Amino acid sequence: MKKLITALIFGAISMNVYAADAANGEALAKKYNCASCHGADFKSPIDPSYPKLAGQHADYLTHALTAYQRGGKAFGRNNPIMAGMAAPLSDKDKADIAAYLASLPSNLTSHR
Repeated sequence: MKKLITALIFGAISMNVYAADAANGEALAKKYNCASCHGADFKSPIDPSYPKLAGQHADYLTHALTAYQRGGKAFGRNNPIMAGMAAPLSDKDKADIAAYLASLPSNLTSHR
């Protein structure tokens, strides 16, 4: 029982360390000028081949930014522009940006 309580306490602490901050994500999105390609509302990209980010799932966005950091390596995404934008981001930065973008209104839908 003691081990279980200890595990729960440390689990709760570690979750708070990585809790995403959408307000910081908004500041980071402005700092890195994400809107210049993905549109001011993040759902109207300047080129139809660029993804709509508003309303995307936060875990997907975090994974995508990590994949851009990996580049052409295993399970990476090979895009030199996004690789350069994602390179300086910490894990916390990626989670914050993803939380902000996921919180935005979107016209994305799921179809079955």
